[in-house]
Amino acid sequence: MTVFVDADSCPVKQEIVEILSAFPFHLVFVASYAHMTNDTSTERWVYVDSDKEAADLYIMNHARMGDICITQDIGLASTLLAKRVYVLSPRGTLFEEQGIQTALELRHLSAKARRRGIYGKGPKSYNEKDREKFVKEFTMLLSKFH
Repeated sequence: MTVFVDADSCPVKQEIVEILSAFPFHLVFVASYAHMTNDTSTERWVYVDSDKEAADLYIMNHARMGDICITQDIGLASTLLAKRVYVLSPRGTLFEEQGIQTALELRHLSAKARRRGIYGKGPKSYNEKDREKFVKEFTMLLSKFH
C-alpha cells in the first residue's frame, strides 16, 4: 500500500513521516516544482509542473484501491473515494462517500459567492488541536491494515 501526500500546502509532513516509520507502507509526497525541497533524505518525492491541478492529476493517476491520500482538496478527495482510496485531511477528517457530495456543493456555493464579490472569513487557522486530531486519526487508519 502507498500513502500519497498532496504536499504543496500540507502542514503535517513531519508527522506523516514519523507515524509511517512504524508501518510497512510506501510514502510518496507529490509537490509542484515551485515547492521543491532539498530535504528529501528518506522519503520519495515526485515533482510535477506548477499547473493548478498537476499534483492532483498525478495522485489520481497513481493511487489504487486501498491506498491512502492526505489532502485538503475536496475535488481530489471525491475522485479518489470513487476509486476506493482512503482520504484523510490534514485536520484529521476522514472523507467518506456519504458526506462528500455535501462538501462539493458547499465548495461550489462558496466559489459562486466569491465570483459575485462576496468573501467569507476563509478557513480557520491550522492549530495544535488539528494536528493532534490528524495524528490520532492517521494512526487509527493505518492500524486497520497492520
